[in-house]
Amino acid sequence: MKCAIYGAGSLGTVLGAYMTKNGQEVELVNRNEAHVRALRENGAHIRGTVEFTTPVNAILPEEMAGPYDVIFLMTKQLYNHEVVMQLKPLLAAEGVIVTFQNGIPEPGIAEIVGKNRTIGCVVEWGATLSSPGECTLTSEPDSLSFHMGGMEGISSTQLNMVKGLLEKMCPVDNEENLLGARWSKLLINATFSGIGTVVGGTFGDVYATKEGRKLALRCMKECIDVGHAAGEVFAPVQGKDITKLFYYKNGLKRAFAMFLLPIAMKKHAAIEPSMLQDLKKKKPCEIDAINGVVCEWGKKCGIPTPVNDRIVEIVKKEENGELPLSAENLRFFQDLIK
Repeated sequence: MKCAIYGAGSLGTVLGAYMTKNGQEVELVNRNEAHVRALRENGAHIRGTVEFTTPVNAILPEEMAGPYDVIFLMTKQLYNHEVVMQLKPLLAAEGVIVTFQNGIPEPGIAEIVGKNRTIGCVVEWGATLSSPGECTLTSEPDSLSFHMGGMEGISSTQLNMVKGLLEKMCPVDNEENLLGARWSKLLINATFSGIGTVVGGTFGDVYATKEGRKLALRCMKECIDVGHAAGEVFAPVQGKDITKLFYYKNGLKRAFAMFLLPIAMKKHAAIEPSMLQDLKKKKPCEIDAINGVVCEWGKKCGIPTPVNDRIVEIVKKEENGELPLSAENLRFFQDLIK
């Protein structure tokens, strides 16, 4: 079986290291020549909540040679059409693209390669690229998992093939409700990646203050209201029904959710949002593919999304250098969390 991780940055390098360490050959593909060179010369060094180094097969995109049975897609969505068009000819006849991207990317990918070659995977852990060839796993080892599901026409053979590859790293849940899993991940990302980028901090920094927790719960409520209006049923996250845990209609339920939030996110507190990582590197971020998706669907369904609208506005100002990456940015939400 031939497989590749296209866009092997922080998450892709960690996945590739685990796969390789556990006996699966996989190509780690990245445009960053310094990162590829370090991986080739020194192997992938994974630290943080774990510590190991393993040799890996790292290549540049122009060195790819198909046909591939599986291509794990881990690039940002900004250039999806161009990237997927380039990858399509490299797929084997029954080959699949497995997207790990944020938002709801599957329909766009399926338009290019077909629904019967498109699988979606939700990543329920975090990592950062510390330096070329070195990544920091920021989630606890016992909290690592994937949720994956195929679009119409995907066979059980294809799903089992991908599941076996991902299990080289951690448990994998087959998700029949793929879009429900996507909405659940979108809720988490819009809340903790979105607000984390606003305040220039980690997931833990989002709920470190009372104001941050209030904002997080308002953001979650908006996401749930929009998802429900769109007809989606949110899938459980690591066995927990997040809509039951964090959705509120009265002060008592909100108080309970405020108390629960730090406990539920404790094992992921050290995650630094990928959008924040991009802004620190002076690169454009995926705010339109995360909080922007909530806003877009809110408009379609007639559900107001003032918190997500404001998050998009603030992050774009940070991206343009008009605002610093600072916890002081919470002041722009005071009128929404009274």
